[in-house]
Amino acid sequence: MKIIGFVSSLVRPVRFLVVAFTCALLLLTNAFPALAIGTTKSDPTEATDQLNQIQRKTDELSTQEPPGLDVYQKNTSGGGLNEIQGKADVNKMNRPENSQNATTVEDKINKFLDKVKGKD
Repeated sequence: MKIIGFVSSLVRPVRFLVVAFTCALLLLTNAFPALAIGTTKSDPTEATDQLNQIQRKTDELSTQEPPGLDVYQKNTSGGGLNEIQGKADVNKMNRPENSQNATTVEDKINKFLDKVKGKD
């Protein structure tokens, strides 16, 4: 009986510390959910210029008659993604040309399994 009383007297302060730590952790994660330390700041006008240009083209096309296939082919032949978006952010998208050195999901799984098996 003395051992049980001794153990329960040790558990109470530990329980309080665990609850206090959990509450502090919840408070901090909710207060700073998107804390980005060490990231470079982007130019706020950079993206809006592209979006404004895309919106302007969209507004122009929405007021006109639907163009024919030849017009679409001419407008998209410049290497853009589509007629409206053009080449905006084309360098940020994954394509076969810029994904030659990419690691596939299968490679990642095999590498993980090798680590688990101790081969790596």
